[in-house]
Amino acid sequence: MRIIAAVLAIVSLFLISCRADALLLTREGVSEYTIVVADGAIPAERTAATELQAFLKQVTGATLPLQEERAAPTVGKLIVVGQSPRVHVVLPQLDLATLKHDGIVIKTDGDVLLLSGGRPRGTLYAVYTFLEDVVGCRWWSSTESTIPSKPTLEIPRIEKVYTPKLLYREAFYRDAFDGQFASRSKCNGHFDRIPPEQGGHYSILGWCHTFYQLLPPAKYFKEHPEWYSEIDGKRVSEGAQLCLTNPAVQDELVKNALEWIRKDPGAGIISIAQNDCAGNCQCPACAAVEKEEGAPSGLLLRFVNSVAERIQKEFPDVLVETLAYQYTRKAPGITRPRENVIVRLCSIECTFPEPLATGPANADFKRDIETWSSISGQLYIWDYVTNFAQYLLPHPNLQVLAPNIRCFVANKAAGLFEQGDAGSSCGDFVELRAWLLAHLMWEPSRDANALIDEFLSGYYGPAAWPLRRYIDRMHDAVSRSGAAMHCYAADTSAWLELGDLNEAVALFAQAEKAVAGDPALSARVRRARLPLDYAWLNRYTELKRSARLRNQPFSGPSDPVAACEEFIKTCNSFNVGQYAEGRPFKELESDLRARFRAQAPPPEQCKNLTEDQWVDIQDNEFRLAGQGNWSQIADDPAASDGKAARMPANHTQWAVQYAVSADFAALGPVHCYVVLRCDARVQKGNACMLGLYDEKAKVPVAQRVSTIEETKDKYAVIDLGTHQLNDGMYIWVAPMNNPAEVDNLFVDRVFFVR
Repeated sequence: MRIIAAVLAIVSLFLISCRADALLLTREGVSEYTIVVADGAIPAERTAATELQAFLKQVTGATLPLQEERAAPTVGKLIVVGQSPRVHVVLPQLDLATLKHDGIVIKTDGDVLLLSGGRPRGTLYAVYTFLEDVVGCRWWSSTESTIPSKPTLEIPRIEKVYTPKLLYREAFYRDAFDGQFASRSKCNGHFDRIPPEQGGHYSILGWCHTFYQLLPPAKYFKEHPEWYSEIDGKRVSEGAQLCLTNPAVQDELVKNALEWIRKDPGAGIISIAQNDCAGNCQCPACAAVEKEEGAPSGLLLRFVNSVAERIQKEFPDVLVETLAYQYTRKAPGITRPRENVIVRLCSIECTFPEPLATGPANADFKRDIETWSSISGQLYIWDYVTNFAQYLLPHPNLQVLAPNIRCFVANKAAGLFEQGDAGSSCGDFVELRAWLLAHLMWEPSRDANALIDEFLSGYYGPAAWPLRRYIDRMHDAVSRSGAAMHCYAADTSAWLELGDLNEAVALFAQAEKAVAGDPALSARVRRARLPLDYAWLNRYTELKRSARLRNQPFSGPSDPVAACEEFIKTCNSFNVGQYAEGRPFKELESDLRARFRAQAPPPEQCKNLTEDQWVDIQDNEFRLAGQGNWSQIADDPAASDGKAARMPANHTQWAVQYAVSADFAALGPVHCYVVLRCDARVQKGNACMLGLYDEKAKVPVAQRVSTIEETKDKYAVIDLGTHQLNDGMYIWVAPMNNPAEVDNLFVDRVFFVR
């Protein structure tokens, strides 16, 4: 039914008369039509004509001739492409200037079909809209498409004049950067590699976080520390910003910004934006402005407005973009953005299972977008649609994409940057997401569920239905949990339960069976399954333990070592790229292989116990803080499985932890043990502190000091007593900042005995 709804939604976009009035473009692979290129056509309009010719040939088998308008007949069966005078004759009330850069015109007039639009991209978008919505072409990705075969092609009577409300549209996915695919998807953002003959794209000089690009501390800080933030009475450049009330800062920044623009005056937008951190200046002058404005954004906006005014004198058409991001997200009380200033509001703190406009947890963002909308004439949005900490995990937020885009448009946003899995090809349905976002940004009123079903049916064929059920199951799981799913999450434990994962395995088995005879579709389904495979591997020991404690089925891999190797091999076969923002997949390979190793022998206290009487926690389940600095997993031949968590003794951080899951409550009271040792330079003294803490109650449950005598050069079993474990508790171990006595601590395992 959803597929039918999708088709009806497409048809409803057009005014269709009876079939007798249809234009017969081809009959049995033969056409009487000529494609006419309007006089004065720009390169993108000529591309529109050649694209139309090429795809009509694929669809119908007919090669429609191309002809310049000046040499073409004025009557007859014509498809006129570009800003022809015929557009003004047929639509006399239409001012092409109102179509801006991307607006489209699709109009039938007698035996003539007009495909026109604004410049530079409108005519090209009109052709792609016609090919997609009328002819039935689909471009699922840069390399995968569905082009129908219709030797006889009739089209209905059409009149569609449309200008998208979002002038800037960018789906930040690796494949979506391809210029031709981006153009066919009607995206036009900074990272879209669209050449002029495909209509070009918006370009932002510096992109973002440009304070230190424009005034690099390496060049200026030594001579001008006063140009940088004063924090706690000291001028600093690390984790800081600029001193925005210093006139010399503005003078030098404007000088450098103008040099940027002179080198690339066609870019049209320059970023004058805060660094990607806090650290705003606390000097008396800056603090006074922030207090007067009621928000740090007021100081930033006063500075950017002044810069924009000076830039406008030399470059009146260049826009200046800044960010409303983290500490500047709240709008100021007094200052308003100048007419040539773009404010790009960022949603990074939000929780993404809930719509931004209606979700209770996102009420602050709703307030901020409404306030910025009321004061800004150039509002852009930076939205976050992935999990930057783990691209390869399921991230069920598809159901909020459409309402969020509608929220942005309702609040007069003119640009939208949807930041997705740009570094990875194997994220959670990345092809679907890029396609869906592009269609919703172009036309936010579209039915997202119908679009999802259309993509699944077209891209995965007979596997569409079980994959749709899988997607729904993931969304139901996060909704049922009530979890606040942010854009940085280490795992799925907050929302994805064992039963959901078991059902997901069954659904993918159905999907794989449905396409077993088709290598191309099988490969697509295999790639789509990778986030599910990783969800099992990411929490494998915990999930297997949960199944045992709860006496539930376990559909995860029976051999995790083999599953790990298969996952790594398959990801690499799809050129996975990154597993997290800026983190190459090679890092995850090493981490996964370190997790899955031969099972350690039981400790002495458990050698005669049955499996249900004790629980073993190895270092691969620990939470490590400050990895590489405060803690890390290290090879240790003395450890029970050859590896342990190592901490240098030069800090006091609780850097090694094990968080107890809700399943442990079923065990009843348990005896808690930690196995650790130290490398010490002395024979006596304190080695470390350790304990059990209740995060929910905010109270320590147990705590003790372990001595050097107990743990020097040998693993000792440290007794933390008997306790009823509940969700929210965690075991912790910390050094004592005594590097003169202790070099390193090693934590081998934690175990619990009923």
